[in-house]
Amino acid sequence: MKIIYMGTPDFAVLPLKTIHESDHEIVAVVCQPDKPNSRRGKQSIPCAVKTYALEAGLNIYQPEKVSSEESFEYLSSLNADIVVTCAFGQLLRKNILNMCPQGVINIHASLLPKYRGAAPINRVVMDGEEKSGVTIMYTDEGLDTGDIIISKDITLADMTAGELSDALEKMGSTLVLEALELIQNGNVQRVKQDGETNYAEKISKEELFVDFSDDAVRTVNKIRGLDPFPTAYGIFFDDRKIKLYGAKLIEDSSNENYGKVLGIKDGYLLIAARGGVVGIAQLKPEGKKLMDAKAFWAGVQNKDMASFKCSE
Repeated sequence: MKIIYMGTPDFAVLPLKTIHESDHEIVAVVCQPDKPNSRRGKQSIPCAVKTYALEAGLNIYQPEKVSSEESFEYLSSLNADIVVTCAFGQLLRKNILNMCPQGVINIHASLLPKYRGAAPINRVVMDGEEKSGVTIMYTDEGLDTGDIIISKDITLADMTAGELSDALEKMGSTLVLEALELIQNGNVQRVKQDGETNYAEKISKEELFVDFSDDAVRTVNKIRGLDPFPTAYGIFFDDRKIKLYGAKLIEDSSNENYGKVLGIKDGYLLIAARGGVVGIAQLKPEGKKLMDAKAFWAGVQNKDMASFKCSE
């Protein structure tokens, strides 16, 4: 089939690559316009999908609004059979949804109808869910509400958001080819979404702060769900902002003051939380490089005072 692919971040690269290397034809890759990077003198930096598309010699289109009349006229002139989207970042209006004979399908990183919205990978880990997965669905005018074509689950265990993202990216790349084959052969069994729904809102800056007076399990899940991006942080007793990575529940009970650093064990920095002890494998103090827990602890001069600030 002739395919228009819409995607922007790293997560959308492998599915694009997989489709491009299949028997299908990518007639255009649509991604968000380049954005200036303040750390590079406001130099415009291409997104991950554009970077791959350039390397692969694919036709690239970067509209400010993909559903504008100008964009619609251009994209419809390509006579594609179907649009495939993956973390594109723009809502599609009816003109684009109805543009191709086979409509629009989306690679969504959750088991719909749960975790609709912008941050399903982060939220599912933060919420301590046991499973996640990928859903290939038809896109309609609602937010991730279309009929399901195919889905597959995965057990989270102790994955971070980054590890889950990598696993779901691979899974989505496989499933989207299966979905395209079903569509091409006319074998799709559309399934209406049914069951518990929730909205995976974009992560706010306020949510990144870790308060060790919170429950230890929730604290571990929060750090894992923000690892490696957008990254949880704590405020050390000397007012340094320290990013936290590789969280693990070390003990399920503690009588120590919340936030107190208890030392090092098995490569983890131990921090007392409500009802347990949280272990942190890596830390990144503001303005410094990422370091393992042992190196961080070795650099703390006043170990008796070492603690993270808490609301209680």
